[in-house]
Amino acid sequence: MTTSRVPRPSPDGTRDDATNARLEQENAQLRHAVNSHATVDQAIGVLTAVHRLASAAGFEVLREVSQHTNIKLHTVAEAVIAWALGQPLPEPVGRELDAALGRRSRRQDAPQGEAG
Repeated sequence: MTTSRVPRPSPDGTRDDATNARLEQENAQLRHAVNSHATVDQAIGVLTAVHRLASAAGFEVLREVSQHTNIKLHTVAEAVIAWALGQPLPEPVGRELDAALGRRSRRQDAPQGEAG
């Protein structure tokens, strides 16, 4: 027996209003997630190009900035992209981006066993 979270349409092919509303909300959430992911990927590309970071390191830098500023990751990514296009970085993002890049640089320069 197969069960589904989505109620089956009525015999005439229509769904009730609650089902339509839920599906529209899920669709909007998925569109937002896809757009946020693309924005983060673009910001990683900026960091990769400007600071010669691997993409995984670029993501970690964005994540650290997000956590230390309490600004959502996609919002930090938007600020980095805007910066690449000539706009100034918001003060907390710029400060934490410099700090995160500095921490990463110190870890890379540390002898093996001392990184961390």
